[in-house]
Amino acid sequence: MNLLKSLAAVSSITMISRVLGFVRDTILARVFGAGAATDAFFIAFKLPNLLRRIFAEGAFSQAFVPILAEYKTQQGEEATRTFIAYVSGLLTLVLALVTALGIFAAPWIVWVTAPGFAADAERFALTTDLLRVTFPYILLISLSSLAGAILNTWNRFAVPAFTPTLLNVAMIAFALLLTPYFEQPIMALAWGVLAGGLAQLLYQLPALKKIGMLVLPRLNLRDSGVWRVLKQMLPAILGVSVSQISLIINTIFASFLVAGSVSWMYYADRLMELPSGVLGVALGTILLPTLAKTYANRDRHEYSRILDWGLRLCFLLVLPCTLALAILAEPLTVALFQYGKFSAFDAAMTQRALIAYSVGLLAIILIKVLAPGFYAQQNIRTPVKIAIFTLISTQLLNLVLVGPLAHAGLALAISIGACLNAGLLYWRLRRQDLFQPQPGWARFLFKLILAVSLMSAVLLLGMHYMPAWEEGGMLERFLRLGALIGAGVVTYFGCLFACGLRPRQFARNALH
Repeated sequence: MNLLKSLAAVSSITMISRVLGFVRDTILARVFGAGAATDAFFIAFKLPNLLRRIFAEGAFSQAFVPILAEYKTQQGEEATRTFIAYVSGLLTLVLALVTALGIFAAPWIVWVTAPGFAADAERFALTTDLLRVTFPYILLISLSSLAGAILNTWNRFAVPAFTPTLLNVAMIAFALLLTPYFEQPIMALAWGVLAGGLAQLLYQLPALKKIGMLVLPRLNLRDSGVWRVLKQMLPAILGVSVSQISLIINTIFASFLVAGSVSWMYYADRLMELPSGVLGVALGTILLPTLAKTYANRDRHEYSRILDWGLRLCFLLVLPCTLALAILAEPLTVALFQYGKFSAFDAAMTQRALIAYSVGLLAIILIKVLAPGFYAQQNIRTPVKIAIFTLISTQLLNLVLVGPLAHAGLALAISIGACLNAGLLYWRLRRQDLFQPQPGWARFLFKLILAVSLMSAVLLLGMHYMPAWEEGGMLERFLRLGALIGAGVVTYFGCLFACGLRPRQFARNALH
């Protein structure tokens, strides 16, 4: 399978999910507004969603995929099926117990996570009811992540990449169609989350059956493979938790600033999430199983070449996005957000945060390429240590930058922290002789710098001759923004084509 085609497919599908996420947020705002009921839902959905990020999508995949690739490469099909059965059995048992405990302890969980709700008995009771409906989502999405990890290891990237869209579809459908059938309309949204989790799991089962890896969960606590996964998960959980802790601390910092600071950072983050989510998630999804299988085959030269391929693609696709986000900060924030109660001042403050975030965009996605270089060899401790060091450094930067730059200082601290993280990961890969840059980097970077320089000139020239961005309605602003972005894309890739760069130069075949 061609890795470039796989990357394009995963990126395209992830883009659909991101766009649907924007549509979902718009519909939820229109149907439910912003009030006590929506506050209750977001609190009820926050905990299972946080657990999903820590256990299902982060720590579990990092620990499970390299060992699964080793079984697939060295142990044979039957041993691999048995390993999957044992891992899924233990995962199902543990998560079923966690789910039962979460449903039973829902009132206490609400009291801890939203103590301010205790003063309002009705809102507290609603949040508790919502949490009891949404909590089983962690069981369903974790099993879905298990299925996705298996399919990715077999190079079936499209099915797992599409599954997140089913949650958005379910939530939209329940919000639009089933709200009138509930005494508390917001309850429809909670059941939509549960239906979305179930849909994500069921959707992947036929694909598992097709590759011969659809097995019934079995319990065997003495299996060595299961214990290896558990041993790897503990530091992985710590590593994934570090990023979540950093987000929480930044929110606490922002809460002490002027009103609106949290929102300005949220909207800027949503804009940055588009390239970082689409490209970063796609690269990480493709690289981890591919590197794991290469490492299991003890082909260190190919291992280094795949990392080099990922880094070059990262620079090729992300460098223009980084500069474009900074240059187009005003058009993006005004065209997308400056309507109704979102004032020109709000747009200006969001622009500052977006420019600060853009400083670290390349580094954030580089981490998605460099970290799998350690995970694939079942070395989770090194990126975890670097993540903890980065967390401490970021908080020190917050203290230094928040005074002169306010909320933009918090965004800049995250960007500088990401650059530090990426730099340390690269240094350790080189030091351990796991990565050797392939020839031609100097010429490649020269072509990129020339292309992004021309692109930047075109964007700045276009902005100079266009009317003020607050003029015109939403459609007119969108058309102007689209024309500007289109001109930048054509200039960038046109320059690279003229310099002799061709897509076939990035074609690589995945191992089967």
